[in-house]
Order: sequence, then structure tokens, then C-alpha cells
Amino acid sequence: MMDDQDPSELQPEPSARHADPSELQPAREAQKGPSQDALDRFGQNLDRVRDQINQVVLGQQQVLEHMLTGLLCGGHVLVEGVPGIAKTLMAKLLSRSLQLDYSRIQFTPDLMPSDVIGTSVYDLAQSRFQFQRGPVFAQVVLIDEINRAPAKTQSALFEVMEERQITYDGVTYPFAPPFFVVATQNPIEQEGTYRLPEAQLDRFLFRVRMGYPSVEEEQQLLRRFRDNYAGLRGEQAEPVLSAQQILEGQALAEQVHITDSLCDYVAAIVAATRNNPGIYLGASPRASLALLRASKTFAMIGGRSFVAPEDIQAMAYPVLNHRIMLTSDRELEGVEPEHVIREILETLEVPR
Repeated sequence: MMDDQDPSELQPEPSARHADPSELQPAREAQKGPSQDALDRFGQNLDRVRDQINQVVLGQQQVLEHMLTGLLCGGHVLVEGVPGIAKTLMAKLLSRSLQLDYSRIQFTPDLMPSDVIGTSVYDLAQSRFQFQRGPVFAQVVLIDEINRAPAKTQSALFEVMEERQITYDGVTYPFAPPFFVVATQNPIEQEGTYRLPEAQLDRFLFRVRMGYPSVEEEQQLLRRFRDNYAGLRGEQAEPVLSAQQILEGQALAEQVHITDSLCDYVAAIVAATRNNPGIYLGASPRASLALLRASKTFAMIGGRSFVAPEDIQAMAYPVLNHRIMLTSDRELEGVEPEHVIREILETLEVPR
């Protein structure tokens, strides 16, 4: 039997700023990719976003780093955790730190696809139907309790998340970039929920496991808000990054340099999930591309113009943990996907 260690604790804790680039890569590698000045300027804005969120949410630095990485990857993030640990609050604080259109959708069992994407409404004045856009037409969309809605409503998100558009009555409605979906779900309560299909899970760049804060962090939280209950709503957060700055950050991440040997390392990690006796279904090539993009972006928000093996290892957990299915024997033993990913990372040779 495996120990009862929280899966979120298996992942290496990401730091806000990484080590000196000269300590991680030869100088010739550091010369490729975006300029250090551009990285430093963008990093200062990211630090302001971090500071605003950390004023309200304590002890969730890893989750925050993964959400920032997902945003700047152009991907989507599924946040999983028990009620009351600030999943929704963190997503709201992040949206308030961005000068973007924001929308929140509470998924319920009776929610219909038209409640999400919109529907046609008859216009008496013009004697014709007009498409009325739904709440998903925003740049930051928070989907609360995504597993509360039935499969037909969940499937309405397929084209939205993958193509950044909606096709209704033969007409395509594109979304304004950037477009970022944060969904939350409670893994404990199963009554009245609908398990997300594998195809839907694969649309998320990350699945982030959110755990409890430490006792010390919870003590700090109580002291900070004992006389200021309103501060817990995070309404004091101010916009820091505009849509244009986020797109520029995504362009910076795309320029980050990764060597051929590290590309091979990414491929080896994903291929190992397909040949592991404890894994029933391994990760697809989409996972390889996701791990590549996430590693480059994680290096960028750490202030580096190149990818190091540590970036790939840190991103392997949130990228792969929802894209592999364990065998029934491993599940009965209490094994989590993070345990198997750690075994794979410890087995493979790390390029240097």
C-alpha cells in the first residue's frame, strides 16, 4: 500500500524566480531566446500580480505559479480540491489582476448547453432570429464545479476550449484573445456529479491539485483578517496586465530556447507512460506538446530565456496527471498518478 501523502506534495515547489541562468546552462545557450531585459520587465509585472493574490490567499504558491503558466501558455487549468481552500477565490483574484473581460459560470445538473454558449432569440423589430451570446464569451472564464453539469453541457466546451470559437447555426463566432478557462471541481463528493470524460480532461493543459495550507500559514491568515472580513473578498485587487501585455508574454514564452536533447527528454517522459506496466492508458502526442509549451513558459516566468531539465520535471506533474489512467491493480493499492510520474522521472536519464 502507498502512503497517504497528498499528491500535491509530490510536485516540486516552484519558486517565483529561478536561479542565476549561468548556474543552469552554458553561456552559449543563454544567448538564444528573448532578451533578458524583456524577461525582467515582464517578470516585474508578474511579481505585482503575485503580490496582490498572496495578500489574500496564503500557502498556495504552487497553484498560483501553475495558473500563471497556464495563462501564458494559452492553455486552460482544472483546479481540484476540497471545498473551502480558495479555489474560486484565487481564480477571481487572478482575473481582477488582469484587464480582461471576466465571467463566472456555476455548473449545475440542470444547466443546458445554451446556458453556456448562448442561443437564438427572435427579434420582433427585425423579424429574424439573432444570436444572443452566453457567459462563455469572455476572456477569463471561471467554471465553478464543472463536474456538476451533465455530459451534454460539458461537451459544449469542446470547441470553445480547443478552437477558441463557437459554431451556432452554421455561423462561427471567434473569441477575442487571450482566452483562459479556469475550472474547479471537488474530488471528494461524488453524489450528483458527472465524471469528466478523458477527451474533456485532455483539453485542460494542467490539472492542479490544491491542498490545505500549513498550520503556520493558516495562523497568519487568521491574524491578517481578524479585523477585516471584507478583505477576504479580494476587492482591493487592481488590474496589472492588459490583454496586449499577456499576448506579448505568450510571444516571449514561445521564443524561449530548448535544446534538441531536452526535446528528446520530453518525448522520452511521455513515451514512458505508454510502456509502464502500472498505466492502462498512456499520454498522447498532445501531452508532449503541452509539456514542451509548459516547460518553456515556466522557464520564462522564472526569468530565463532557455529551458532547464528542472522546468520539464516540474511541469510533468500537472501536465500528465490527468492524461494517464492507472491499471485497476495500482488504483487498488492506493497509487496516485503523481506517484507513477515521479517513478518515471527518477528512472529516466536527465540530459545535461
